[in-house]
Amino acid sequence: MVALTFLLFALAGLGAAFALLWALCRWMDNYSFVDAAAVLAVGAVASFYAWYGPGWFLRSFTIAAMAVLWSVRLGLHLFTRTMREHPAEAERYRRRREHAEGAFHLRMFGVFQGHAVIVVLLSLPLLLPSLNRGVNFHGLEIAGVVIWFIGLYGESLADGQLAAFQRDPANRSRVCEAGLWHFSRHPNYFFDWLIWIGFAVFALASPHGWLGLVAPAIVLQRLLGEAGIPAIERQALHSAGDAYRRYQQTTSAFVPWLRRKGKD
Repeated sequence: MVALTFLLFALAGLGAAFALLWALCRWMDNYSFVDAAAVLAVGAVASFYAWYGPGWFLRSFTIAAMAVLWSVRLGLHLFTRTMREHPAEAERYRRRREHAEGAFHLRMFGVFQGHAVIVVLLSLPLLLPSLNRGVNFHGLEIAGVVIWFIGLYGESLADGQLAAFQRDPANRSRVCEAGLWHFSRHPNYFFDWLIWIGFAVFALASPHGWLGLVAPAIVLQRLLGEAGIPAIERQALHSAGDAYRRYQQTTSAFVPWLRRKGKD
């Protein structure tokens, strides 16, 4: 019952916040900002749980700090990219506009409210530890921190390697195969998922912690689903053509792995 109360409060607050954001994005005529906002919302919700939750303060602070560090780093990264590309929208929002049959902005309001629901579901592994009154850290919580740190470091490294590659004008139509991108076509996505595995493992030490497993499952579905890797690869094929097709033939799509021999 306590957990449900926290989730309902979070949902109400996020619903209002995303409604305001929808109005702002409509005024700016660019809905891409919702991506950064959704990531930043995770850190805000985790802080709310830690501040008001009845759990052991060191545990609550730890899981909240993990969520905020991930949220701020990735959220600012996405916000900066969106501002750099503004007023152009991300491909998936452009496609929605192109195929809209009316009431497009109203449908986008529903999309924004859907983001609020998703953030609440993703916050389950962040809430449960903040309700756990047990003192001292469990081995699963330590393991969760280690997995989270590996994920955060890998995601940051992958983003940095890609940004450095893209800063060189000579690479405009080339494929990034530097560093982690040599072993995976989307290492940033893989390590982002690993971060959520870390959150879920941390939550397993708390009562009903298995509910937190819904978060990495949702993240994996969104990363591998139509709006994730397939959309990015369509754009890459459009800009890099045969070079990206060769990259697809030799390099793992998600999990970093040794490269395969390409077709002649």
